[in-house]
Amino acid sequence: MPQPLDADAVRRWCRIALDTVGGAREDIDAINVYPVADGDTGTNLYLTLESAAQAVTAAATGRPTLAEAVRGMAHGALIGARGNSGTILAQLLRGMAEVLAEAGTGGDPGPGGADADAVRRALRRAAAGAYEAVARPVEGTMLTVATAAADAAERAPGDSAAEVVAAACAGARRALAATPGQLPVLAAAGVVDAGGSGLVAVLDALDAALSGRAPDAPLRDRLGRAGGLGPSSGAAEAVAECPVATHDSYEVIYLLEAGDEAIAALRRRLDALGDSLVIGGGDGLFHVHLHTVEPGSAVEAGIEAGRPHRIRITALAGETAAPPRPPRAAGRAVVAVLPGEGLAGLCAEAGAATLTARPGEAPGAGELTAAVHAAGAAEVVLLPNDDELWHAAAAAAEQARADGVRVAVVPTRSPVQGLAALAVHAPERRFDEDVVAMTAAARATRFGEVDVAERQSWTMAGVCQAGDVLGLVDGDVVVIGHDPAEVAGDVLERMLTGGGELVTLVLGGTAPAGLADRLTEQVRRGHLGVDTVVCAGGQSAPLLIGVE
Repeated sequence: MPQPLDADAVRRWCRIALDTVGGAREDIDAINVYPVADGDTGTNLYLTLESAAQAVTAAATGRPTLAEAVRGMAHGALIGARGNSGTILAQLLRGMAEVLAEAGTGGDPGPGGADADAVRRALRRAAAGAYEAVARPVEGTMLTVATAAADAAERAPGDSAAEVVAAACAGARRALAATPGQLPVLAAAGVVDAGGSGLVAVLDALDAALSGRAPDAPLRDRLGRAGGLGPSSGAAEAVAECPVATHDSYEVIYLLEAGDEAIAALRRRLDALGDSLVIGGGDGLFHVHLHTVEPGSAVEAGIEAGRPHRIRITALAGETAAPPRPPRAAGRAVVAVLPGEGLAGLCAEAGAATLTARPGEAPGAGELTAAVHAAGAAEVVLLPNDDELWHAAAAAAEQARADGVRVAVVPTRSPVQGLAALAVHAPERRFDEDVVAMTAAARATRFGEVDVAERQSWTMAGVCQAGDVLGLVDGDVVVIGHDPAEVAGDVLERMLTGGGELVTLVLGGTAPAGLADRLTEQVRRGHLGVDTVVCAGGQSAPLLIGVE
């Protein structure tokens, strides 16, 4: 059933977009050949969306209006934008927010949220604003895809926001498929535009948020490499000259606090210093992106225009050696994300650096990257210990690798899998061998959980109500009950049906008294030869169970 474009829809949009782009991140990176083939477009888009999603979450206290939600999303994207594609995406979101916020000022416009006409105007404002932000627009890029989405939205006959967004998505996909015929570098590589691919994923997430359907298939299945999307008959003809990074080029990014009147002069000066210039934002806060051989001059221009901060200067891949980095200790570290102080203490005793995740506040890629750097080692194994942290962990690893750290992410889905992986960690082994052994140990560990439902929802075991006790095995709800001890016993029995050698019980702060003794006795009586280990984890869930 179609949903209104209101504040709740914006939150869903952020969540789905983050998951969709996170899943497509490596595929988008792999087809990144323009404007610089540095393989980071997917990662940059993910990090930009992550900042946008965090801002929407922060704005969600109480009951935010549509205006507050979309402004939060746009502001978060602006301050967290990464790379050329992330800066353009931030400007696109800003353009949409300008129109949708007008529709939602003082509360959503009636029960239906923003209407179809507001969505049409929002997509047109987004495309126009993005073109204005790019100093030298080139067709066959995400700018082209954005314009096609706006064109399709204006032609859409529907009367609902959902119908208009669906039409915009279809137009964006058609435009993306045509990009190799517009940009020779794409045709030569046999790929579609990476930034455009990311924009299609973001629009598809909005479509899913409004239509209620699942997002489309992953990028690899739906688009991937262009293959049959070869160059059109006119591709050989000259198009707008593509800016190419020159030798010893750097990417310069900074936020700039300046008056709007100072931006025209800044744009002229920076355009003379390099290429891939994008200046997004407005109302006193701007995001500046530039490829240049004179990074110092680019920053000086920002100082003359206003107050630059969050300055980031990165050597472009394949162009020159990276700037000197702080020395790192030889050796290897393990960084583990844990949901409780007790679990963090256990992992710290085993030699891991730990990052404690606060309930409802999962760490982002930036926080994970900082934890990897804080470990101070040349080689780092990252244990996310949560399905929902996988994309953030992968993006953090990519960022840390760019800074010279060798990082591998072991796909641990639960803290008990992280404990199993940590138990076989051997820093004296070669890095790859150690990662393989830790991954194998994690995969050999089934994980269960006993938790309490926060709201009514559908599960694989039926409908649960707020306050019901849920028993999960490998992430899926298999038991709904009322007594935590009974649910825990049922979950444990299910997990041991396939055998096991070691049961790990991690007690949370709300675990009922005597639960560990009851479960230990259950194992002793019914499963000879299986050992049980009990520890206090301090997590919010009453119980975590691991079976190795």
